[in-house]
Amino acid sequence: MELEEKIKNSETRIFKAVFPSTTNHYDTLFGGAALSLMDEVAFITATRFTRKRCVTVCSDRVDFKHPIPSGTIIELVGKVSKIGTKSLDIQVDIFIEQMYENKREKAITGKFTFVAIDKNKKPTKI
Repeated sequence: MELEEKIKNSETRIFKAVFPSTTNHYDTLFGGAALSLMDEVAFITATRFTRKRCVTVCSDRVDFKHPIPSGTIIELVGKVSKIGTKSLDIQVDIFIEQMYENKREKAITGKFTFVAIDKNKKPTKI
C-alpha cells in the first residue's frame, strides 16, 4: 500500500453531541473533556496507521479558537501529519456543527505525538 493511501485510510472521524454533563460553568465544552476526546481520536488514528501498540508521548500546541456550546454536534478529525522512525504526529481538529443549521466551523486544533512500542513497552520501528 502506498504511503499516501495508508495515511488516507488511517484518517479517523468521530461525531459526538455536546451534552451538559461535559460542559463547564459557562455551558461550553470543558477543555479537559475536549483534550480527552482529541487524545482518543489521535490514538485511534496512530493505531490504524501503524497497526502497532502506540502510546501518547506529547500533546503540543492545542489551540482553542472558539467555545463549543452545549447542544451542538462536534466532529473530531484525526490525520497523520508527520512520520518518523519510531514516532508519528497526529493532528486533531474539532469542528462545531449547529444541530438545526447548516453552519460548521473549526473550534480546536492540536498536535499529538505517539511512539510505537513492542511487547516489552520499548520503542519500536513503525
